[in-house]
Amino acid sequence: MAFIMSEVIEVLERTPRVLEQYLVGLSDGLLQSNEGEGTWNPSQVIGHLIDGEKYNWIPRLELILSNSSEKKFPVFDRFSHLQQYHDWSIEEKIREFASLRGDSIEKLKLLINDNSQLEMTGIHPEYGEVKALELISTWAVHDLTHISQITRVLAKRYDEAVGPWKSYLGILQS
Repeated sequence: MAFIMSEVIEVLERTPRVLEQYLVGLSDGLLQSNEGEGTWNPSQVIGHLIDGEKYNWIPRLELILSNSSEKKFPVFDRFSHLQQYHDWSIEEKIREFASLRGDSIEKLKLLINDNSQLEMTGIHPEYGEVKALELISTWAVHDLTHISQITRVLAKRYDEAVGPWKSYLGILQS
């Protein structure tokens, strides 16, 4: 399928509002639910998304688009959010995420002004050479992945309570 920047931006713009509508006002029991040891609850996922806005997507895109001869991405600590935001309310986290995301989208629109830039590359610490197009696409799919994760975590809170209907609920089958 063809990459369409406007569609990627549609997803990126909506994520903060989706999460706000989905999570603000939920009980702590739901917000602290997870899938077991070593997994994240919905509140922790928002912390991870905040860190992505600060340290991952735009900084890596700026490196790809730079004139630097060294385009190796710094390692992104996918777990730093577990210490940084643990005492923030869900409202505070989503407000911070929304603000950072708004800034990121504005930067994205300013940074990419020619389709040839989408073919420029950087060096990922694990995957090697990656294109700007791949990074930007991954950003949108990353959002969708975490929205799906949050949905799955909330559903699994009722895993036993649904009784025999579990066999019809695909989200509880994994």
